[in-house]
Amino acid sequence: MSRTAAKHSDAARNARQRLEEQGIYVKSESREGIAEEIPEAYKDVDAVVDVVHRAGLSKKVARLKPIGVIKG
Repeated sequence: MSRTAAKHSDAARNARQRLEEQGIYVKSESREGIAEEIPEAYKDVDAVVDVVHRAGLSKKVARLKPIGVIKG
């Protein structure tokens, strides 16, 4: 979904709590700032990585885990 749609979605209402339950530290000046960062506002990273790997544009070398969101 777009960031605008993310801000107005049901998932945005408890975004901070959901991210913190996953062990992701959240810091933002506004609720809208956090709402823009909900996982639903992003493409599936595994699918994107697989596409660029198969296309020869990159090579998988590590899997990263988010530890924080800072929005200013």
